[in-house]
Amino acid sequence: MGSFSNYWENEILDHLFGKGAYSPPTIYVALSTADPGESGSGLSEPSGNGYTRALTSASDWNTANGGLLDNAAAIEFNAATGDWGTMTHFALFDAATAGNMLAYGTLNQAKSVGSGDTIRFAAGDLDVTLN
Repeated sequence: MGSFSNYWENEILDHLFGKGAYSPPTIYVALSTADPGESGSGLSEPSGNGYTRALTSASDWNTANGGLLDNAAAIEFNAATGDWGTMTHFALFDAATAGNMLAYGTLNQAKSVGSGDTIRFAAGDLDVTLN
């Protein structure tokens, strides 16, 4: 289960209270070998070996219900062409590289990713909550 980052919490509050405009971004899913934390400073994404963030569209996500939103469609990463390490967390970003971290969470089960492995979140498996 994931939570919003400090950045996104502030953007949404500013928008809701008329302190700034905010347009929904394109969401990219990232993987991390460490807890990014609400600031994103702990993020440790794989580098190289075929790793790229997974691009999603609005249709890839279900409508929020009860403060929870999850993926409506499978989200799949490219096959690893080498060792990515042990993935323990995910993060959502507004860019394919760099950008602002929007939300993050802990994977239910850590996954060691080696050459030929493919990481896939089945529909309904990637949860984000607003708390």
